[in-house]
Amino acid sequence: MELPISRHAFTGGESVVDYLEAYEVDLFLTTNVKDAQRVIDENGCATAIVKPPPTTKGKIPKGQVRIAFDGDAVLFDESSEIVYKTEGLTEFHRQEDAAQDISMKDGPYALLLRKLATLQDRLPFSVEFSPVRIAIVTARNAPAEMRVVKTLRHWGVYVDELFFLGGMDKTKVLEAFRPHIYFDDQDLHLKKISETYPAGKVPYKTDSQLKDK
Repeated sequence: MELPISRHAFTGGESVVDYLEAYEVDLFLTTNVKDAQRVIDENGCATAIVKPPPTTKGKIPKGQVRIAFDGDAVLFDESSEIVYKTEGLTEFHRQEDAAQDISMKDGPYALLLRKLATLQDRLPFSVEFSPVRIAIVTARNAPAEMRVVKTLRHWGVYVDELFFLGGMDKTKVLEAFRPHIYFDDQDLHLKKISETYPAGKVPYKTDSQLKDK
């Protein structure tokens, strides 16, 4: 995909993080782990540590930008993920079902998703032919799926495709979606898909309970 990039910044080896606000950056992609960690810790913008270039090229439809996101700790905050990691799947399902009418808090990519959804609304195309296509691919499944659906409704956000996989491998679904890039917080879900499509790891905050787990 050819991008008409016209702006550049040369910082003499210094970090570019200080200039993200000046450039009004909504998404910061980097191979520098320290820079990514700093942006996440400061709530600067959506940030990911990009994986090495894919070893095989997946086929992506022309004329359309396709972006896929994980849910917990990416679009939504990490509180539900912490319950799953510390108290197990049964308790996670119980709590999420009980709280299905309570919207989840924003994760690091919530604002970016809202801006993409707003862009979709403003473009003069029907949903079927929109040049921006969004997918959420999450390991959640029933009875934890309704909280996601109701949270998106509360946010006023439309997504084109939404997958609740319940522990299934995400790779085949993502290969079928054919994203320009996929964002997830876990290497487990990024390893295979990053061999075919661009992928980025969303880091946890330094003080997160999920850090280094």
